Amino acid sequence: MPLSDARKSDLLLVVVTLLAGISWMFSKEAVMLMPPLLFMALRFLMAGAILALAAPRYLRRLTRDHLVRSIQVGLVFGVAMSCWIMGLFHASHVGEGAFLTSLGVVIVPVIARVVFREPQPLSTWLALPVAVAGLGLLSLQNGFRPEPGQLFFIAAASIFALFFILNARAANTRSETTRAGVTVQRERVPALVLTAITLLTVGAFAALLSLLLEPAWSITFSDFPPILVWWVVASAVIGTAGRFFVQTYAQSLSAHSHGVVIMVLEPVWVALFAAGWFDETMSFSQLGGCALIFAALLINRWSVLSRAVRSLGRKQKF
Repeated sequence: MPLSDARKSDLLLVVVTLLAGISWMFSKEAVMLMPPLLFMALRFLMAGAILALAAPRYLRRLTRDHLVRSIQVGLVFGVAMSCWIMGLFHASHVGEGAFLTSLGVVIVPVIARVVFREPQPLSTWLALPVAVAGLGLLSLQNGFRPEPGQLFFIAAASIFALFFILNARAANTRSETTRAGVTVQRERVPALVLTAITLLTVGAFAALLSLLLEPAWSITFSDFPPILVWWVVASAVIGTAGRFFVQTYAQSLSAHSHGVVIMVLEPVWVALFAAGWFDETMSFSQLGGCALIFAALLINRWSVLSRAVRSLGRKQKF
């Protein structure tokens, strides 16, 4: 019996979370062998170029407004990814870092409410104290002495939240009132074009930061071990270009929002991969903190989760 488009979409989004999870391992291996910001520059410039080569027809129709908005989104994403890679570079526990980064999902509706005045459901405000409690268990287990990696991950989560909002606004048609009081129609940026330009912008931003902050540019690439080439290519092709391509295709198959729930699996996969890859273990307080953050993610997306469960129940009846 052939799978429906909605079921295909759900399965592909599970694949997306797996690709995202394994990409953490590739990235951690890479930053142990080369400067982290230089790695980010290579990874995103390569991934962006791959997607740009796949979208020449759309790029030829690119307007100035589309280009400016895509670059703006890319700059915010670049700041977030730079914080994330520095967090990964300093992290003593990759699995914990994944749950801290996932806090961005909880922060999204808060920024949407405060900055863009968008109304939010009760589940948003219920999820916040649960997330804060989880964060407390992770960062306060030895008193208030958070590690540098934890601070970078929390900063990344906050900026990722802003990126998610700006990315969604760029990818959808909307009306917008200018400072002069004029209402203009902002046309959506094609998903593949938006993703390609965003990734290229992240790569260029990381390259500039690396040039300014990392003295290792004087080192020739022949000084790096050959295995590093695999980690960079795998991160760019599998963890970035491949992941975004599969995600875009999966979301095009179904108008349902089940994917929002499925995507919260990413930190779980990261923790499992890290346990097998780096032999990581968690203390009781770390497990409790990660469990609370995961609970906050589910509470935050409770309306979507409940609709998904009801939809699944109706399908089973028929």
